[in-house]
Amino acid sequence: MTKPESQAARALTGAQSLVASLEALGVEVVFGIPGGAILPAYDPLYDSSVRHILVRHEQGAGHAATGYAQATGRVGVCMATSGPGATNLVTPIADAYMDSVPIVAITGQVSRAAIGTDAFQEADIHGITMPITKHNYLVQDGKDIPRVLAEAFYVAGSGRPGPVLVDIPKDVLQAQTVFEWPPTMDLPGYRPTTQPHSKQIREAAKLIATARRPVLYVGGGVLKAGATDELKALAELTGAPVVTTLMARGAFPDSHPQHMGMPGMHGTVGAVFALQKADLLVTLGARFDDRVTGKLDSFAPDAAVIHADIDPAEIGKNRHADVPIVGDAKIIIAALIEAVGENHPSLKAWWEQLDDIRDRYPLGYAEHDDGTLAPQYVISRINALVGPDAIYAAGVGQHQMWASQFISYENPGTFLNSGGLGTMGYAVPAAMGAKVGAPHKVVWAIDGDGCFQMTNQELATCSLENIPIKVAVINNGNLGMVRQWQTLFYDGRYSNTGLGTHATEDRPRIPDFVKLGEALGCVGLRCESADEVDAVIKQAMEINDRPVVIDFVVGKDAMVWPMVPAGTSNDEILFARGVRPSFDEDDL
Repeated sequence: MTKPESQAARALTGAQSLVASLEALGVEVVFGIPGGAILPAYDPLYDSSVRHILVRHEQGAGHAATGYAQATGRVGVCMATSGPGATNLVTPIADAYMDSVPIVAITGQVSRAAIGTDAFQEADIHGITMPITKHNYLVQDGKDIPRVLAEAFYVAGSGRPGPVLVDIPKDVLQAQTVFEWPPTMDLPGYRPTTQPHSKQIREAAKLIATARRPVLYVGGGVLKAGATDELKALAELTGAPVVTTLMARGAFPDSHPQHMGMPGMHGTVGAVFALQKADLLVTLGARFDDRVTGKLDSFAPDAAVIHADIDPAEIGKNRHADVPIVGDAKIIIAALIEAVGENHPSLKAWWEQLDDIRDRYPLGYAEHDDGTLAPQYVISRINALVGPDAIYAAGVGQHQMWASQFISYENPGTFLNSGGLGTMGYAVPAAMGAKVGAPHKVVWAIDGDGCFQMTNQELATCSLENIPIKVAVINNGNLGMVRQWQTLFYDGRYSNTGLGTHATEDRPRIPDFVKLGEALGCVGLRCESADEVDAVIKQAMEINDRPVVIDFVVGKDAMVWPMVPAGTSNDEILFARGVRPSFDEDDL
């Protein structure tokens, strides 16, 4: 955002003050839908330099704000009216909270006199979102609007980023007030720690100096801190292997020889092995999520832990930290580089073990015996033909895991997904927001046929607003990840997972994604065989004047491997169905 300039006090309505505050904060775009309580704000927005994008559902507005924030590093903004408009933002707000994404959600509220009376379209969105926001406000006086907006943007984007909600009653928006910029922020007690304690840095350096099997366990906090250059320098200095979580894909180049891949439930065998056999975890901006650790008491049993995070509440929450370091990841890693220097042991024996494991258990997949298209092949070809400079947004489920496995991420900010909340419907609106924030980048949404049916109406927004994203629908006719679990753990009892998106002898595709895409103003394409994949991807890449939807009709029984079954130890990882890698002591 641009640096706010000082402005003399002037008389405005609360609504005008709100829009003037957004302009002063350098906001480029707001995603939203007008309604009665927020309507006063839409009148001055009509003449504003702030671009407003009219979405088709408030959930789309929230995810678009998130995609914009993830692609640009700036605070994303969404806007909705009171009652159902505001409550439709709850899911994307919770999503942003779980993944530490800086967004500001502005909602209209019924007039102050009507609050608490069960008035038309009244909902206590301030109370509803209290557990899922970093902070939130119910504005009671128009003169507070500039201060509240300035605080909201500062809180959302500083420290550990997250969503902030600003709820403004309609009569406050309509009343006369005074706008003056910049306001004086009043945030007693909010002082994020950015500078690490030097003693903790020294203690961490001592552990690194004696570790024989260290691992750099990297989470999304490294991306949030813009610390990818420092991470690469630390990795190359120490020679330690690097694993990047789902939220950290792109923080360290996939092509780098020290990258072991993604850890966790559907991570690489090499990454899981490295964590399980490590004697030191240098944990940077990660939170020991259950999808990474598996059964917690069996995770990395012999490892000492250095845990660096901007949020002190995360340190020691799930795993004891031998050396806790609170601070900004960029500053911490730079300090570690200086403290470690050349004082670290040779890791030749450790790398011999790791190279052996990753050579024996590389990522891969089997072609389908029935001749149906393999989804992994589709995504690997998108990777090959589109390349690492594009932005990829994934929904949730099997296609999300394949997108994390079979696309090579070389640059930060190129993989957007709903990691913590696991929100179906995330991909299309997030891709829309990313394309608005980075209009010169190619943006692909990798979606599933289930996820796509939740928010595909935002393609109408993309068509009308000239936001030419490309959507690859990995259409297996089912809620794929749920079906996988039903296959493995419920004896193939497929209860309510078939979606009907594949044609049968007695029924057409419902819906037909090509026709649906065309109805929403997109180019619709379909691909059903491997020999068509490259041509259809290239065709999509040549279309840049409108969105493109590709219906990739794939086999229904493809599964995501490797897999650590929920609730089990990472030592129980399956390389493929019925195939368990050997993690015996012989491997050490």
